[in-house]
Amino acid sequence: MTATPPLLPGATDASGRPTTLGVMGGGQLGRMFVQAAQAMGFSTAVLDPDADSPAGLISHHHIRCAYDDPKGLAQLAQCSDAITTEFENVPAPALASLAALRPVAPGAASVAIAQDRAAEKAHFERCAADNDGVRPAPHASIDTPDQLAAVAAELLPGILKTARLGYDGKGQARVKDRAELAAAWDRLGRVPCVLERLMPLRAECSVIVARGADDQCVSFPVQKNTHRDGILAVTEVYEGAIDPALARRAQAATMAIARQLGYVGVLCVEYFLVDDGRGGLDLVVNEMAPRPHNSGHYTQNACDVSQFEAQVRAVAGLPLRAPVQHSPAIMLNLLGDLWFAPNARHARASDTPVTPPWDEVLALPGTHLHLYGKASARPGRKMGHLNITGPTVAAVRGTAAKALALLGLPPL
Repeated sequence: MTATPPLLPGATDASGRPTTLGVMGGGQLGRMFVQAAQAMGFSTAVLDPDADSPAGLISHHHIRCAYDDPKGLAQLAQCSDAITTEFENVPAPALASLAALRPVAPGAASVAIAQDRAAEKAHFERCAADNDGVRPAPHASIDTPDQLAAVAAELLPGILKTARLGYDGKGQARVKDRAELAAAWDRLGRVPCVLERLMPLRAECSVIVARGADDQCVSFPVQKNTHRDGILAVTEVYEGAIDPALARRAQAATMAIARQLGYVGVLCVEYFLVDDGRGGLDLVVNEMAPRPHNSGHYTQNACDVSQFEAQVRAVAGLPLRAPVQHSPAIMLNLLGDLWFAPNARHARASDTPVTPPWDEVLALPGTHLHLYGKASARPGRKMGHLNITGPTVAAVRGTAAKALALLGLPPL
């Protein structure tokens, strides 16, 4: 992607058409990108087949078609000056076809690697020399019965993951031995998979970087993440959440991963913190997302530049500025389960959705509610997030504890 000259917010072309940023995908990440772009003066266009998509509902243009529809892609290119994506499973060939007409960030090649766990881990291995030896867990690809039979004994017990389309804990199975491995591969439909050795996990973290076409690269602070049932539940970002030396290694490794991809845009890389066998912790790179990430939502209220503004800047070719976190922060992921579960206002679970006690939550200091405009709640559906900021770590953790109790969620 080239971004010279940059696309200027609020500018118009000779016909009076405003500068427009397009996005493939209309989910909540696209919605927040659109909000950031519009706040900076850009017009926006969204391609998504859902008439009620969160991003499509608020964008200047909503092109309702499949992600690989040639006419729709041509329409998006015609009305956009540069294009990005809000989810990693957008067809890479569609991005490649758009790139023949408009600047696209991230590019199809980067997205294609992120879509395939085997290719992704191979990229991580190639980057190890430049990122202080941070590598993925020992693993093996399983595409055929012969590869299944040849799995090394030291990879068990492990986690079998589909090579494509797995997310939020889907497409995964823990296996203790060869019999369980074979049964799990059968259950997953014998699709290409990756088997990873089960690691002595102590914690999880992630790093979000933004890189421009001019190779300028900036990093957000390292986020400590807690998952429940394979879905991100809590992100904590403040002094003491992650060891500073490990945080610096994770940031450097993420920048190396982005640079060796030739990546342009916002990239999130997730890491495991594991026992190093000497009483300390080590980093293991897990996976990457070629887009903004749930764990970066805290940046909307705790940093002077959010991950979505950084995405706008990278796509438009505007200067990237190193983000500064001005407040300790905790982010709570809000799933549709909250609308059915007991909470401070309703002692019993409900078969029909009941609005959570947002008024009580918002009465707490430093709370910032972000709901995604989805028409209906259902268990497991990402409905929004709650950012909590404050002057001190103790204040933020105290407020988070009260918010969790009001919502009927497990404590920190």
